[in-house]
Amino acid sequence: MSVIIREPVASDYEQWNKLFFGYQSFYRHFISIEVIDITWKRILDASHNVSGLVAEYNGDLIGLTHYLFHDSTWNNLKSCYLEDLYVSKQSRGTGAARLLIEGVEQRARDLGAFRLYWHTQEYNGAARSLYDSIMPPSSFMVYRKNL
Repeated sequence: MSVIIREPVASDYEQWNKLFFGYQSFYRHFISIEVIDITWKRILDASHNVSGLVAEYNGDLIGLTHYLFHDSTWNNLKSCYLEDLYVSKQSRGTGAARLLIEGVEQRARDLGAFRLYWHTQEYNGAARSLYDSIMPPSSFMVYRKNL
């Protein structure tokens, strides 16, 4: 069997939540259950700008991505921000991460976005190796201040 990329459905919650927890753990971060539940509801709500895809292999979810569209001051078309991307440790090397990115890219093209972008931590060498094979990094630095 091969990896299937698809939109999540309500019955995916438990497996999605386990993957999302793995993602948070990788980045040494904790997200409250309230925010996790709101995120899940947004992903399932087609009228909301937060969307997601999951990677499925042999009936099990092995990866996820979350993305959103937003306006830009540089173009009259939307930008697509790929916010989260995670593949379970035991499923890395299956091509799931690349397929998830390609899935988001296709949705961005379908909706007429002019840009797809994402970022990762400097220390995430495995992800950076994949990302560099898709597109070279931009020269922009990310500055962030939590409020």
